[in-house]
Amino acid sequence: MTHEPRSAPERDERRTPSGVPVAPVCGPGDVRGGTAGEHPGEFPFTRGIHPSMYRGRLWTMRQYAGFGTAAETNARFRQLLDAGQSGLSVAFDLPTQMGYDSDAKVADGEVGRTGVAIDTVD
Repeated sequence: MTHEPRSAPERDERRTPSGVPVAPVCGPGDVRGGTAGEHPGEFPFTRGIHPSMYRGRLWTMRQYAGFGTAAETNARFRQLLDAGQSGLSVAFDLPTQMGYDSDAKVADGEVGRTGVAIDTVD
């Protein structure tokens, strides 16, 4: 199953509502006295992970999901991806978030209540 990233429509010229032209991407030379010394899409990624950010690639569409067993959550994620979702945000149950296995005494009554229980990664 492969999913292609969505692309934003391209426009030749961008302007603010006041008519001021806006460059598609600003570089380090465009900032006076700022700390942005790198280009977007380059390490350390403080200006974003993509060179043109959302102008070249739209935001990831995500639905926070996780329920039942890991297999049921996997099936739900595959259904969401097939329906056009472009990213996944997993809802883990509290014991998983706290680093406990489902069979730990402190996990009694909490397993699977707020999300999916994940004890191992295979």
